Amino acid sequence: MIPIKIAVDGFGGDYAPEQVVAGCLQAASEDRIPILLTGDQAVLAPLIAGRPGSELIEIVHASEQIGMDEAPVEAVRAKKDASLTVAARLVKDKEAAGLVSAGNTGACMAAALFIIGRIKGIERPAITSLMPTVKGICLMVDVGANVDCRPSHLAQFAQMGAIYAQRVLGRPNPRVGLLNIGEEPSKGNDAAQKAYQLLSCADINFIGNIEGRDIPGGEADVVVCDGFVGNIVLKFAEGLGLGMFSMLKEELTASLPRKLAAAVLRPGLAKIKKKMDYAEYGGAPLLGVKGTVIIAHGSSNAKAIRNAIRVAKEAASNGVVDAIAQLMAGGISE
Repeated sequence: MIPIKIAVDGFGGDYAPEQVVAGCLQAASEDRIPILLTGDQAVLAPLIAGRPGSELIEIVHASEQIGMDEAPVEAVRAKKDASLTVAARLVKDKEAAGLVSAGNTGACMAAALFIIGRIKGIERPAITSLMPTVKGICLMVDVGANVDCRPSHLAQFAQMGAIYAQRVLGRPNPRVGLLNIGEEPSKGNDAAQKAYQLLSCADINFIGNIEGRDIPGGEADVVVCDGFVGNIVLKFAEGLGLGMFSMLKEELTASLPRKLAAAVLRPGLAKIKKKMDYAEYGGAPLLGVKGTVIIAHGSSNAKAIRNAIRVAKEAASNGVVDAIAQLMAGGISE
């Protein structure tokens, strides 16, 4: 059996290439995942040489980089030899089963669409994100790729999300909820109401509308919304988590008795913090393109990169792309 290789953008992210390389070495040495690392050979080679896992990492030279502040489409079209575009071509040419990048999100999407290509029948690819809940984690889709969506887009997001939740998260019959301002089918704008009708007829476990408060309660395994709403919810959740831990730290260190109590609570708080740490989840899968694409956080450290590579391998190994292609062959119409 041919091992699954993952292409990694060596110069994508705020802390590239050092943290990207460190994450690749961890994934190679500890998870035994073969990696094609793209970027400047002269810079990358000394960071890898002689380190555990280096035998599973192959550097694919790329002479250019795409910056975080560059115009995504223009950069992808102009920089044919950028570390990101080279990695995307490796996926297109079937030399790698997946792509991981912590670089410019827009450029990652553009490279996925223009180089790897969209799955036939998919109207709009979508970015997903894992959200911690009291029952584990849930998948939110879309979280930023599409700010304006038609009902059929939302229906496709639901079906793609259900496949990912089933094949990667291990949910045999994932509960799919449509994020709305109320539970009734008549709630929300026109797109939400029509999406509700489509989802009610779809071959998924659609549980109806859910509200924002239902997300942390774990009422759904897959939460469907447009990218405008999804991105706001995601950023709010990130900010709320940081704010809550900051307030807890301030209160629990305000006096000696509280510091003593904090020492007892520390293991439990550490577990909660770990559940809310984006680095534990690796990155955001881009669903709807002809290859596995994981968009990691721009400030990803080595742990986040390693987990993004692991997630990419899991998605590729479990046939997420092929499953979406088969399901969408008939398409969804409004």
